[in-house]
Amino acid sequence: MDNLVTRRFSKADTIDTIEKEMRKCFTIPDEKETRLWNKYMSNTFEPLNKPDSTVQDAGLYQGQVLVIEQKNDDGTWPRGSSTPKSPGASHFSTLPKISPSSLSNNYNSFNNRNVKNSNYSIPSYSSYNNYDYQEQGRHNELPGLCGLCNLGNTCFMNSAVQCLSNTPPLTEYFLNDKYQEELNMDNPLGMRGEIAKAYADLIKQIWSGKFNYITPRAFKTQVGRFAPQFSGYQQQDSQELLAFLLDGLHEDLNRIRKKPYIQLKDTEGRPDKVVAEEAWEIHLKRNDSIIVDIFHGLFKSTLVCPVCCKVSVTFDPFCYLTIPLPMKKERTLEVYLVRLDPLTKPMQYKLVVPKVGYLSDLCAALSTLSGVPADRMIVTDIYNHRFHRIFATDENLSSIMERDDIYVFEMAINRSEDTDHVIIPVYQREKYRQSGYNHSGSPLFGQPFLITVPRVISEDKFYNMLLLRMCRYVQTTTENDEAEETPRCCKDRGVNGNSSNGVHEEGSPSEMETDEQDDESSQDQELPSENDNSQSEGSVGGDNDLENGIGADQKSKGQQQLVGHKKRLFTFQFNNLGNTDFNYIKEETRQIRFDDRQHRLDERSYLSLDWEPGLKKIYFDDNAAEDFEKHESMEYKPQKKVFVKLKDCIELFTTKEKLGIEDPWYCPNCKQHQQATKKLDLWSLPPVLVVHVKRFSYSRYMRDKLDTLVDFPISDLDMSEFLINPNAGPCRYDLIAVSNHYGGMGGGHYTAFAKSKDDDKWYYFDDSSVSTASEEQIVSKAAYVLFYQRQDTISGTGYFALDREAEKGASAAAGAPAESDEDLNENDNDEHDVENENCMHTN
Repeated sequence: MDNLVTRRFSKADTIDTIEKEMRKCFTIPDEKETRLWNKYMSNTFEPLNKPDSTVQDAGLYQGQVLVIEQKNDDGTWPRGSSTPKSPGASHFSTLPKISPSSLSNNYNSFNNRNVKNSNYSIPSYSSYNNYDYQEQGRHNELPGLCGLCNLGNTCFMNSAVQCLSNTPPLTEYFLNDKYQEELNMDNPLGMRGEIAKAYADLIKQIWSGKFNYITPRAFKTQVGRFAPQFSGYQQQDSQELLAFLLDGLHEDLNRIRKKPYIQLKDTEGRPDKVVAEEAWEIHLKRNDSIIVDIFHGLFKSTLVCPVCCKVSVTFDPFCYLTIPLPMKKERTLEVYLVRLDPLTKPMQYKLVVPKVGYLSDLCAALSTLSGVPADRMIVTDIYNHRFHRIFATDENLSSIMERDDIYVFEMAINRSEDTDHVIIPVYQREKYRQSGYNHSGSPLFGQPFLITVPRVISEDKFYNMLLLRMCRYVQTTTENDEAEETPRCCKDRGVNGNSSNGVHEEGSPSEMETDEQDDESSQDQELPSENDNSQSEGSVGGDNDLENGIGADQKSKGQQQLVGHKKRLFTFQFNNLGNTDFNYIKEETRQIRFDDRQHRLDERSYLSLDWEPGLKKIYFDDNAAEDFEKHESMEYKPQKKVFVKLKDCIELFTTKEKLGIEDPWYCPNCKQHQQATKKLDLWSLPPVLVVHVKRFSYSRYMRDKLDTLVDFPISDLDMSEFLINPNAGPCRYDLIAVSNHYGGMGGGHYTAFAKSKDDDKWYYFDDSSVSTASEEQIVSKAAYVLFYQRQDTISGTGYFALDREAEKGASAAAGAPAESDEDLNENDNDEHDVENENCMHTN
């Protein structure tokens, strides 16, 4: 195709409108017979043979390429017969291979223009130079070994369909057109038979034996009509589609035309057998379809009230089992402990904490290893040089992700009991020359920390407390400082030259000023000496030693450092994005006073230490600030369980559990909701047992996929140990299909393994590709949905009515000539050169 034309169409435009526009674009005479094809891939086309269908109903999407084909003068079509006779063939087509030389048609080239004023705008594709079709009518392929094209993140649908396609009793039902007798067009819970008919068309194409692969666009369109969550091209869950499809097929094929209302009876101590039979009869009076025949079983649900011991027993039908994976009850977390002693490096610990626990459990585990009291700890998450979160002790551990940098600070006070002090988050900022009030000129650096201070403290004392807290990585004396030491310390102006006291209020203009102020302004903003205030404060003294864990030795060292430095290294500013919890009082005494209310510790309210780049380079040691030590617990390596058995998962499914706080049960005796205990037991199992392995876990803060290897049997799965019904009958199963999911949450790729009912061999279905597989490949970490068929229901046992009919037919037809394949072959045609064919983009 040498030229492509782009046009815009509305979603409400019909296929007939598009065809008329294409005729006009390519100057095709009105008397010339044409037909339209929807081009998906280089070798896959779908006929658009419903003129009244809209763009939306036809499932046309942005960038879709349409091809118009003109009938040859001899009455034949360049691509063979119009449409195969199969009821589903009107929706799918793989076309004969065409030589590139046949594409030398006369295309009309013209400028792009809008056909309609529409929002349905589609960017044009690049031109295709040739076709590459798979040959039609290759009967050496076994029926059922037909791939499904990926229409754009539709591998989840392809995987689920291939598993259902290889469920023999369901496929035989559709191939023998039994569904047409049972279509329920009036069921208000159904889809007017549309889902059943679309699925039947799809199955017939898959099992025609004619195609290597087909394009299930019509089926996807019908699914999207009734389940909007599947209408787009986002990745979805194969199990969720499977659940919708089974339910949709059931309602479309429900033999009950009018569902009666039936009042459920209480068990009243009656035997389980009586109650179970009654529940199943009630179910069949309202729900009777091929899906019920094949997939529905019955389980017993027992609820016990923890207050009055009321026991509630119900028997409920199920279509598939969702089994949980045994999860570890513990997890490991790596955290850093920052001690009160400012000279001690942070230490990294590896903690073993409950998987479903609280921050208090983390503090208790860290306390055991470190000796620091748990009530003197504050847990934080540091990201990008700031506190991303400051946790409360009653928060869930699930809020901490594996990648988070968790720092735990030892505090001198219990913040829930001490009201005379406040705990302040402190950030480091580097100032740059700038104009205006743009905060982006002050990037953060280093590690933030927490500091405890009294509610009223002098400015100088506060400065010294900050300096002493950072004495491990902030030098307060240099050789130049010692050489330049003079008695003028009382009149030394601030190093930044823009603050009288080094303290700014939020949003004050002085924060934004540069250090290029005039002399008069600078002289008006003199810094006090360290000894100007009520204390003789060469360092943090008196009551503040306790708050920051400073011993006598450290205090002495800190005093020596601080006394030697007469200029301030940084200014500081309070930043509060919430309520005003602290205020700076500009008085003669230069006191910092926090209000009387309990200070709310919050990552949004903090103190920033603003450094000039030159001073930061001289006095701040980045390497020392980032340095830490490792505790011996970091050597601990938890053992990973290699795999779990399928029976372990089923046993976990039947284990008694307590309902969560958010999911209580209403007790009819207590007349209120209670956290009852719940137990599920299997009463009867269906001919085809669908087992959904619950690999995806969700919480408020975390979404995760469990890649645990589940070891499941390929054949002879014995479910008798899980059935509480002594008269359940045979319960041995063989695997027939597996839906796989590779990758993580929100993406990945779906494939399927399935066992052909015709040759009893395993095959791997990966979208349009089908290949042979061995049993050794099937059990993997990707296994997501398992399909098992009961051994007493396989073909030849006569369990299903269709199977019995087939046996009778085979007996009656013994010695008769085999049925002709003429009907199967009559749609096959010799290859033709393509002529009079043009291509257009829908836009």
